[in-house]
Amino acid sequence: MKASLRQQFERLALRLSELDATLGDPGVAGDMKRYRELTREHAEVSGLVERFRRFEQRERDLASAQEMLSDPELAEMAQQEINEARADTERLHFELQAALLPRDPDDARNVFLEIRAGTGGDESALFAGDLARMYLRHCERRGWRSELMSESVSDLGGYKEVVFRIEGDDVYARLKFESGGHRVQRVPVTETQGRIHTSACTVAVLPEPDATEEVTLNPAELRIDTFRASGAGGQHVNKTDSAIRITHLPTGIVAECQDDRSQHRNKAKAMAVLTARLRDKDRNERAAKEAATRKGLIGSGDRSDRIRTYNFPQGRFTDHRINLTLYKLQFILDGDLDDVTAALQAAQAAEQLAALESGEA
Repeated sequence: MKASLRQQFERLALRLSELDATLGDPGVAGDMKRYRELTREHAEVSGLVERFRRFEQRERDLASAQEMLSDPELAEMAQQEINEARADTERLHFELQAALLPRDPDDARNVFLEIRAGTGGDESALFAGDLARMYLRHCERRGWRSELMSESVSDLGGYKEVVFRIEGDDVYARLKFESGGHRVQRVPVTETQGRIHTSACTVAVLPEPDATEEVTLNPAELRIDTFRASGAGGQHVNKTDSAIRITHLPTGIVAECQDDRSQHRNKAKAMAVLTARLRDKDRNERAAKEAATRKGLIGSGDRSDRIRTYNFPQGRFTDHRINLTLYKLQFILDGDLDDVTAALQAAQAAEQLAALESGEA
């Protein structure tokens, strides 16, 4: 490990001591916003320092094992320890380097998760329903909160389109890789001859803007329509025009919300979704310009990209961006996305490190 990198981690160790002292001050707990920020930083820094100390320990283990090689009686055991310690130090070194890479400023944000049926008709809508359940179960596993913003239900079940708001720790950091085209290969429930069909959905994960950083919207450029909410029934359905649809006239981008009985709250939610979509449009345009000079692993999140295939006959899940194939499709559809997310994060970190080392970044 380079001396400059060691110095960074030693400075983090000093910062951890400062945070321990600050959080021990009874007065700090009175300011909940500052207290939450400090505890979040403490958790992040303590994890890094702990990993660095493990790295140092494995370095010492490696040195001790190399000294034992000269003893014929201990040589075999020493060689085994050398192999294990070397593998551990290489892994930890990579993890420590990756941890110091610049973070996406949106990583800690909550998100709007949008799923839209694509080619495949009713089967595509049913697959959109499967994806919605997969993400909601993943939210439950991670202790995130989810809120339905809008939905357009298909005749056979599933969704033509559905939008959720998801709130929790580092939601965007873990879900941002989901944006793109998702393809399913299976025998549809409507297929009478047992033939395998291919259909697709698109997923978009939009970071929720802070209230202070929202895109400035000119009211003259907005068309706001009210309509009666559609749903499964109930005393409030189709009686009041509580649903809201907002159209941004310059771009044609539309957002709607009909989940709440209050027109005012529906308007606020629809405006939040519209803002996130406009912000995402700006972000993708910038990413497209950057991609012209430097190819990214995940790319700009182009909705036309086919990023995934869910093959039901083979029980196979494939992420085409990193050539990851897992034969645990049902577990993934039940919300177990951790292995997939970890592989994508590791691949992105590896590319960023490679770019830094070659001077491209």
